[in-house]
Order: sequence, then C-alpha cells, then structure tokens
Amino acid sequence: MRLDGDDIAGMSARRIWRRGVGRTFQVSAAFHSMTVLENVQAALLSHGRKLSQLWRPAAGYFRDEAMQLLEQVGMASQAQRACGVLAYGDIKRVELAMALSNAPRLLLMDEPTAGMATRERNELMALTRRLVSERGMSVLFTEHSMDVVFAFADRIIVLARGKLIADGDADLIRRDPLVREVYFGSGATFERSGGGKP
Repeated sequence: MRLDGDDIAGMSARRIWRRGVGRTFQVSAAFHSMTVLENVQAALLSHGRKLSQLWRPAAGYFRDEAMQLLEQVGMASQAQRACGVLAYGDIKRVELAMALSNAPRLLLMDEPTAGMATRERNELMALTRRLVSERGMSVLFTEHSMDVVFAFADRIIVLARGKLIADGDADLIRRDPLVREVYFGSGATFERSGGGKP
C-alpha cells in the first residue's frame, strides 16, 4: 500500500494521519453525551495542534476552528446540541467535520451512507463532493449502495470475495458483464472464472 509513492503498510494510524490522511467510520465515532461543538473541539485537541495556552478553559480550545468546520458541513446552528439527540444524518455531518480536523489531503470513508435514507445519502455525498472541490482533497470510500457509487464516484473499483473484477468509471462499470452477473444476476459468470459467489 503506497501513499505519494511511499510504502505505508504496517505504519501506525498516527503516522498515516500525519501524512495527511483522515477517515470516517461506519459505526459512529462521536461522543453522544458531548455537544456537537465539543466533539469537533476534541478531534482538534487530540491532534495536539498549537496547544500552547494551557491556562485557557477547556471549552475555549479550538472553538473558532471547530465552528469553521461546522459551518462547512452545515452544522454550526446545532453546535450546542448534544450529539445523542441528533438525527443520524446530522451525526454523520459532525463526524465529517471531525475527520476534516487535520486538513487531510486524502479522506477515507467507510460505508459513509450505511443506514441512511435516500435523501440523507444524497445530501451527505453532495456535501462531500463540494468539500473535495473546495479543499482540493481526494476521497476513497467503500459503499454498497450502487446508486451512490454511480452518482458520486469518479473511479470505481469492484471487488467480489476479495478479488478485483473491474476498475473504471461509472459507464464502464455499468456495462461490465462480470459486474452485472455478480451484483445483479446469478453470479454464474464469476463462478466460471473461479472466484465463487460474491
């Protein structure tokens, strides 16, 4: 596994983060007893960035930076609400703000729309695409919702049982006979190729 030409296999999460990689998780990583603002402040604080004024109250750490991130994901108006009372789609926005706290060049998203309704899925991915454009970062995401994949991915890599079966843009993937068999048909073609069922 390489990042900017450097082998990062076996590298600690901390070292990978320092190279400009952020990530979101399929399972919520937010502290539900804390406010939206506090969650983003905690993410900023955990990175140890510019932590010099130790006399300041904890609530003041990185407040401005946290609010800027919440503005970017459309959650500034809910900054003082506890994460535990938010709608699921809003929690995902908070976690996106947390993932942006280290200004990543590459953002990894694990099943970002899992458990979300169609409207929420589209809104989250449209927001992500806007942030990609504004921040000049790249996004690599895993996703099982094909409508999301086809609508938002520039390049699609299709796996079945750990085997690469297709790589290309949405039009190419839609037309790929093996992908159609494996994901939309009986899987007979993939079985004949020796990969087994997906």
